[in-house]
Amino acid sequence: MAKTAVVFHSGYGHTARVAEFVAKGAGAELVTIDADGNLTDAQWATLDAADAIIMGSPTYMGMASWQFKKFADATSKKWFTGAWAGKVAGGFTCSASPSGDKLSTLQYFITLAMQQGMIWVGQPSMNDGTINRIGSNSGVMAQVGPTSPAADIPQGDLDTAEAYGKRVAVVTAKLVA
Repeated sequence: MAKTAVVFHSGYGHTARVAEFVAKGAGAELVTIDADGNLTDAQWATLDAADAIIMGSPTYMGMASWQFKKFADATSKKWFTGAWAGKVAGGFTCSASPSGDKLSTLQYFITLAMQQGMIWVGQPSMNDGTINRIGSNSGVMAQVGPTSPAADIPQGDLDTAEAYGKRVAVVTAKLVA
């Protein structure tokens, strides 16, 4: 059975909530980047053992959080040895504004995955007003107001996250078979 890990940073709990739904859909283990942008050795081992890694971060000022970027920079050790080449990758983000430049964050994840030699899985769901309501094909985009708690993330965004996790798991299972 394919193993999937969801590695993410969440500043205020919104991205963590989306991560939970992605992980539920993928049957994945959650790997939380701490407030200082670090992972434990055990968390790095989880990522190394995974067949798929789904990345998540809030979008702050048009990009992933600095904590996620610190993690991304630390993956250069994986790049140098080719440790993640051939793994499946995906991504998700959440921001307060309807646009919030979330695409910049997803493109950052895609670039990181391509540099690592990973295989990116997009979001094929049509915007039906609930699933993929923001209309992103690059990964999952979620949105909730700037003063809203994580519990207020629209259920459609959470359903999209869960469906995306399932998609990544299905693609990964096909590739590792």
